Amino acid sequence: RYINERLNKALSKRSAWFLFGLTFLVVYREVFETVLFYATLWNQGNSGAVAAGALAAIVLLAVIAVGMLRYSRKIPIARFFAYSSALIAILAVVLAGKGVAALQEAGLIDVQPLGFVPRIDLLGLTSTVQSVLAQLVMLAAVLFGFWYNRRVARKSIPPGVRPANSI
Repeated sequence: RYINERLNKALSKRSAWFLFGLTFLVVYREVFETVLFYATLWNQGNSGAVAAGALAAIVLLAVIAVGMLRYSRKIPIARFFAYSSALIAILAVVLAGKGVAALQEAGLIDVQPLGFVPRIDLLGLTSTVQSVLAQLVMLAAVLFGFWYNRRVARKSIPPGVRPANSI
């Protein structure tokens, strides 16, 4: 009910058109990049792998869609959003490190090595001052965001009401 009320307020006529336009541009951009990527793979002689990947993706999407349609009523939405927020926060920190490393490999950012930091590609951690600093700044921003949201949420809960479990 709360989400529905918020969406109704947020989706006035102007914001609905803006949201539609923004969504269209984002999806169009992703589709365009995907088509370019697959066209390159296809032209390099990997047509069998591209077709097998497309078929696997269709099957996986069908399984996910059936699962979501069947079990979506049973999913505790607050917990779902809490876990997905945590996952996005982790990905933001990892991608900050990988982004800086890519800019360093392209020669756009200087490289200052840190000997005591190991390189862990899965975590986006490289042994350079710039990438570690970028990840620390992102981690601080994420932690501040979680702290601030929790603080605002606690202030908005009426006295005597127990807050929902969250991360």
